[in-house]
Amino acid sequence: MNTADIRTSTDPDLAGSYAAMLSASRAAEDLAVRTNTCILVSIDGKDVRLTAQDLLKMREQEAHQSDPLADLKE
Repeated sequence: MNTADIRTSTDPDLAGSYAAMLSASRAAEDLAVRTNTCILVSIDGKDVRLTAQDLLKMREQEAHQSDPLADLKE
C-alpha cells in the first residue's frame, strides 16, 4: 500500500481529490445534523457511529481550538 500523502501528488486531479473528499464529508455531516441522524466513520480503523449531537460537539471543539482568544471570551 502506498502511504504517500495524496496532496503531494504530481497529478493535479489526484492532489485535488483530497479537498473533494473533505468537502463531501462535511456535506454528509451537515446532512446528519440537519436531519438529526447518525453517520458512520472510520477512526483508527474502527467503525464509529457519530450522532448529530456528537458532530455538533466536535465542531464546537474545533471552533474553540482555532480561536486563540476563545478562553478570554468566556
